[in-house]
Amino acid sequence: METFLQQFGSKIKGVLTGFDRIVFKGCLRHLAYAEGAARFLAGRGVLNKDYKAWMLAQSAALVAACERLAMEQTGAGITHIPSPRERKEDLAHARMREKGVACGPVGVWSCTESCRTFRAAFDPGAGRPRLRPEHGKCKHLYFYHNHAVYGFMSVRLQTWFPYEIQIALNGREWLRRGLELQGVAHTVDGNKFLSVGDFAAAQRLLDAQPLAPWFGILDGFAREAFPTMGQTLGGGPGYRWTLWQSEWATDFIFDSPGSVAPLMDSLLRHELANGTGERVLRYFGRPVRPDGQPHPLADPDILSGAGVWYDGVRVKHWLDGNSVKFYNEHNALRFETTLNNPAPFKVWRCKEGSPDGAKERLPLRKSVADIPLRAKVCGEINARFIGQAAQVKDTARVREIVASVGRKKTCGGRAARALDLLGKDTELLAAIADPTLASLGGITNKALQNKLAGTQWARDMTGKRLSARIGRNLRLLRDHGLLAKAPKQRKYHLTEKGRKIAALLPALLSASTEQLTRSAA
Repeated sequence: METFLQQFGSKIKGVLTGFDRIVFKGCLRHLAYAEGAARFLAGRGVLNKDYKAWMLAQSAALVAACERLAMEQTGAGITHIPSPRERKEDLAHARMREKGVACGPVGVWSCTESCRTFRAAFDPGAGRPRLRPEHGKCKHLYFYHNHAVYGFMSVRLQTWFPYEIQIALNGREWLRRGLELQGVAHTVDGNKFLSVGDFAAAQRLLDAQPLAPWFGILDGFAREAFPTMGQTLGGGPGYRWTLWQSEWATDFIFDSPGSVAPLMDSLLRHELANGTGERVLRYFGRPVRPDGQPHPLADPDILSGAGVWYDGVRVKHWLDGNSVKFYNEHNALRFETTLNNPAPFKVWRCKEGSPDGAKERLPLRKSVADIPLRAKVCGEINARFIGQAAQVKDTARVREIVASVGRKKTCGGRAARALDLLGKDTELLAAIADPTLASLGGITNKALQNKLAGTQWARDMTGKRLSARIGRNLRLLRDHGLLAKAPKQRKYHLTEKGRKIAALLPALLSASTEQLTRSAA
């Protein structure tokens, strides 16, 4: 991100990084399977043959209690929606504007949608009815709030056993409320901030969100939406919460829409030309072989697309249920990672059930306990995506770039000769500029040996002699600030200066005399 800011910082007013849409799902784990549900019913004195009647009675009591609650809080009962395809959020926004709801409950809607439940069916082997899992359809209740702390949000509750629940929040709505409470001036359109009086204060609020007391927050929303919970479930275990879907967004707020539009044209061309399957794999931190191909056992499913998005354009890449995208709207340029499937990402954490045990490298979970780790993973994906986009344009003159490495210099009392970009150092610089080499976890002496063996630069050297020559030149490239050494590793990464050389050299070598003359005119 620093590279992007260096590139376009003169036109950027501020940056905001944090959660956008976050959707949680809650399930009663002890009721999620037939045997557990049967034990619960037996404990409540409900026979399997009476399950349906008991369940329908509990559902009717729940709906009646929610109807009373809606009348008390909003002055309107539950509004039925005939089609599940109708966007409930649009209906809630329309009512909020109509009634001028600045803070508080907006309304409750109901819709018949598919659900996971149970039915009692006769089991000849047992000689009695047994519960079996079933996909059915039942009434779902949608509660919409313009919350005093979290902004616009919703709760979706299944009214049939086992009462699954879904809670949707938005980090930007949460930020809006936080800025209002702190008295920080801001301009917002939907979930986009177009200006903020204090970007540092806004970022502190976003940074605090992943560390929020999620279990208490979500349990509180569940109790409000499920007023008959105690009557129906008794004092058993509560909901188990998972983060089903999250969007992690980095917004660059420009000084005007006119500053974003020309950049989007360049970004679109750059990403369509360079957003290859190999690049997408690297965005998500997946291993890629030196030839740019994925690991033989990976079998990734990659899809890319581009199109018009509101008043701008959008480019999006999908991989294994997750996605990265960038788009512009008004004077905001957003880079966003959507995580639906966290399992492919490995993080350092304790095993489930051993909070005090040693940390191991394990798959990222959907559990809300892993939200801080999830935020870190998404931030790293965004950083790689933005880093690639930062290469789209550089206004530095070729003369300035060449001059910066074309002079002798002294580093730590040691003389370092000048680099010859279009002479004896061309093949070496072309090798470190190769994206399949430079981004393969870092540049190594061994990788450069494989790349340069047999070239004129290698001078017919092999083995230790070639390794020693490469080692000396790696030191030279570091002295000129083109490479930086990874801590405690024998790996090197291109610096900002090195990336400029890497972008410049192929263009110089492939350009014709006519093209260069025309560009200089």
